[in-house]
Amino acid sequence: MTTPMILLAAGLAAVLLAVYISWRAGRLDRLHIRLESAREALDAALLRRAAVCMELAASRVLDPATSLLLAAATHEARTAGPDEREHAESDLSRALRAVVDQDRFRERLAETPAGPELLAELDSAVTKVIYSRRFYNNAVGVTRQAQRRWLARTLRLAGHTEYPSYFEIDDAEPTTFADR
Repeated sequence: MTTPMILLAAGLAAVLLAVYISWRAGRLDRLHIRLESAREALDAALLRRAAVCMELAASRVLDPATSLLLAAATHEARTAGPDEREHAESDLSRALRAVVDQDRFRERLAETPAGPELLAELDSAVTKVIYSRRFYNNAVGVTRQAQRRWLARTLRLAGHTEYPSYFEIDDAEPTTFADR
């Protein structure tokens, strides 16, 4: 091979390597955008569930002690800091299950004027939390996997971002909703 051919092959290899590195960096950037979108969707779903729980607590369908328990758990979930958020949301899930799984809950709620609508809204909010958390945790897994690759670590394609963490809460839906 002649010198110009060697230089051409080396130049082509360098261009292909640069294109591949740029593609990997772009993919990592898109994954981070997807992760942020999933986090925002999860936050919105959690806030919606908290709003519906607060509406249920204020609906006068529940006895005062149960209303107070649900309202307190909802308040804790809404005001918890980032470090306590998972625990507070799990507590809200457990409180909600305790409320919804009471005897004749559906019948008592159906007797109120806004009961069926509130029950449907609550069911929808609980389901959206489950799906949003799964979607977010899936995005976390894919992003972490991309960040752990040798090329991404060596060239610091993710910059100085930390590994995203999973959002683990007790989000099992009440058995009343599971029986739909």
